Amino acid sequence: MDKTMENRIDAAGQTRTAAESKLLVETAAAAGEIMLVSGAEIFRVEDTVERILKLSGTMEAENVALGTSLFVRLDTPEGETITVLKRIRDRSSNLNRVCQVNEVSRRLCSGEISLEEANRQLERIRKEIQYPFWMKGMGYIGVSAFFALLLGGTWLEGAVAGIAGFFLALVCFISSKVRLNDFCVNALGAFTVGIAALVMQMWAAPGMDRDMVITGAIMPLVPGVVFTTAIRDILNGDYASGTSRMMEAIVIALAVAVGMGAAMALFGSVRGGVPI
Repeated sequence: MDKTMENRIDAAGQTRTAAESKLLVETAAAAGEIMLVSGAEIFRVEDTVERILKLSGTMEAENVALGTSLFVRLDTPEGETITVLKRIRDRSSNLNRVCQVNEVSRRLCSGEISLEEANRQLERIRKEIQYPFWMKGMGYIGVSAFFALLLGGTWLEGAVAGIAGFFLALVCFISSKVRLNDFCVNALGAFTVGIAALVMQMWAAPGMDRDMVITGAIMPLVPGVVFTTAIRDILNGDYASGTSRMMEAIVIALAVAVGMGAAMALFGSVRGGVPI
């Protein structure tokens, strides 16, 4: 009887340990996934996941982060291997989420919060909508207008660039609803900016500098953060991820060029082949 009770206690302890180990791996994978989706560097993602996995008390833990996937493995004291694979389909630049995940990781590793609380906070960060669409639209307008001014344009070019930024925000919002891929979104956005600038130059503001307006309005599409992150990954030795992000930046730049070229070609053909 005593032996039976002892076996039940041992079995319950093993089950609890396995459940905690599984939750630990899921929490580490969730943190890494959010950081990858938000555009964090590979070394930062792997460091955060590794620090969380160390809470298991075993050295048999590995994680590998790539630009499009995350692998996490942990060997439990009971001899069970827990492996989690995350496929990264969406990517953006959201440094606020990266900062929030880092804060959760620090508090978890220092013992300020429990594993369950950390998992709940990560789920909240994943689902949180930081800014509503109207605020993002204001960002598109403001970035377009003030970049035109920053590059030497007048208040006229700044105002027209802001209007072009409004149409760009509208295109990005509609594209998110129909779930277009990144190439089509950037090409369509650049096409819209080009048409808006050319139309307003012809009928609304003939004295403006068209190139200044176009340059300012396409700045929200320029993959500056992606390119910088790619360089940092390459310098840190993460060549696969750095190369994939570098290709992503090149594809975005190519999409912007294609969209703008199509706008100029279409506008020129509508005018009867007159150079623009």
